[in-house]
Amino acid sequence: MKEVILKKQEEVKAVAEKMKNSAAVVAFKYQGLTVEAFQNLRREMRQNGCEVAVIKNNISSRAAAECGYGEFADSLVGPLAIAFAESDVVAPAKVLFKQASAENSKIEVIKGVVDGDVFSFEQLKELSVLPSYETLLTQLAAGMLGTLSQLSIGLNMLVEKGQEA
Repeated sequence: MKEVILKKQEEVKAVAEKMKNSAAVVAFKYQGLTVEAFQNLRREMRQNGCEVAVIKNNISSRAAAECGYGEFADSLVGPLAIAFAESDVVAPAKVLFKQASAENSKIEVIKGVVDGDVFSFEQLKELSVLPSYETLLTQLAAGMLGTLSQLSIGLNMLVEKGQEA
């Protein structure tokens, strides 16, 4: 009997460690998905740097409580899967909401944890429409480059005007 308890405690520790080390954790309902559709979801998640796991609610809720995510632990009821993102906090929400909006989809996003904060369905939906980290960096660089080029053009005009006088 004690072996079973020790094994479950190890599972809780492993899931808690995975939650702590993840940039984002999102719980979602998958009931009604075909095996092929669930495998396609896993494949797409993997391509975006995420991992999907179906974990017993007792273990996942204990792990969430151990991490200090009590509100998230309370929402882990019923058949759920959990998506873990290693670095990109937007990726799991983006993929799940894209899949959920597909025709005849059975995916229902419940709650998530992003950078240690518990996010509701609405907050995750807002997060899903944000551009990825790489896209934001590109937009920032483009904005900075535009400003620098404008400055160099202006300075060049001043130099040319000074040479004419």
